[in-house]
Amino acid sequence: MTKWTPRHEAPEPLEGPVVATVTGGTIVWFVLFLVQLPFYGWFEDHGHLWWLWTCLAGGGLGLIGIWYVRKRDAAIRAARERDAAAAVAAKRP
Repeated sequence: MTKWTPRHEAPEPLEGPVVATVTGGTIVWFVLFLVQLPFYGWFEDHGHLWWLWTCLAGGGLGLIGIWYVRKRDAAIRAARERDAAAAVAAKRP
């Protein structure tokens, strides 16, 4: 059996509006929770109460995700500024 070897290098990761994406997903989870909340009794009677708690857990984890990606973006921005300042300092005689 031949070992798999890549034919080309992996592409750079795509950077997009990560904070907006995670925030949007978190809002969707909380909205789903709120939409299902009036039907609590029905979910309980039919053994689907976990649907409600899954939405709440998704919203809670989304809040942690928002905190994480905001910190990540701030760190990336600070590193870029630090690299730019170092490049400018290196060009000075």
